[in-house]
Amino acid sequence: MAGRHVDIVHVARRAGVSPATVSRTFNHPSLVRADTRARISAAVDELGYIRNRAARSIHGKRSGTIGLVVPTVDNAIFSRLIQSFSDALNRGGFTLLLASHGYDLEREKDLLRSFLEHRVDGIAVIGLDHEDATFALIETRQVPAVALWNHDGESRMSCVGPENRHAGYLAAQHLADLGHRRIGLLFPPVRGNDRAAARLEGAEALLGERGIAVPGRWRIEAVYSVAAAKRVCVDLIGGGDLPTGLVAGNDVLAQGAVFAATERAVGVPDRMSVVGIGDFSGSAEMTPSLTTVRLPAAEIGEAGAEVLLELVRSEQHRPLVRRNLPLELVARVSTAPPPAP
Repeated sequence: MAGRHVDIVHVARRAGVSPATVSRTFNHPSLVRADTRARISAAVDELGYIRNRAARSIHGKRSGTIGLVVPTVDNAIFSRLIQSFSDALNRGGFTLLLASHGYDLEREKDLLRSFLEHRVDGIAVIGLDHEDATFALIETRQVPAVALWNHDGESRMSCVGPENRHAGYLAAQHLADLGHRRIGLLFPPVRGNDRAAARLEGAEALLGERGIAVPGRWRIEAVYSVAAAKRVCVDLIGGGDLPTGLVAGNDVLAQGAVFAATERAVGVPDRMSVVGIGDFSGSAEMTPSLTTVRLPAAEIGEAGAEVLLELVRSEQHRPLVRRNLPLELVARVSTAPPPAP
């Protein structure tokens, strides 16, 4: 039988169940016994059945899809979050549609509009800084939406994540508590990236409290790339007059700084301590292992999906949900007290 002529009734007959059970398996798999789901899955594979989600959405039913727009998929920053978010959606019977906007919030708006044209049941975005037109699009369409990676008690939309300002504060505090007074800052451009902006603000707040001034030459910028961070840090080291401690906006930048120091024979942490933010894959395994502020990426993804699915299923009343997830400073080998004068 040709797959395009197969419908839900054919699947039900092949699996020996009712069409209602097949439908329930697709839409609410947790309500169907595992052995029954397995028979239905086998029948779907054998018959080549494809669900017509578009037809469901035309008739006002759910499409079974959730759209997630992230700034980048080019490195490890969001990989754990995407995986755990997708896994949680799958357990709830939903499929992830993924797109990235390259830190361009105007493009983010266009991607969200495209998702809505495909009748997604909910939207997830990264951060709380978006174009006014993006907020208007979500609000006028009344689509369930959640912001991941940030927490703000006065957010305009539901949010799940840590307080990024506190992450920057903790990173700088760690160096200051070790006795560092000569501290540099390595951050990405903050336009379109409220997470980085908040972390930089937090680091500067701690340094201000401790009376630590950061000279302009120790304020360096690089996009989220190990290679880019390495280049600017090689230049920093080549200029002499090094800070004894460096706060990086995330682990990608911190790794680049460590690689630059290794290339220029500057010992880490003997001559320069480096602290990152994120605790990404590989940070604990690199040499020296990286001190960092752990962002609970997998927990953010899972909790964010749970919140969004609650909002999707709460068709009558959708309150704002704001869930604050904890941060943790993980001290490893890349930081130590400053060298003696």
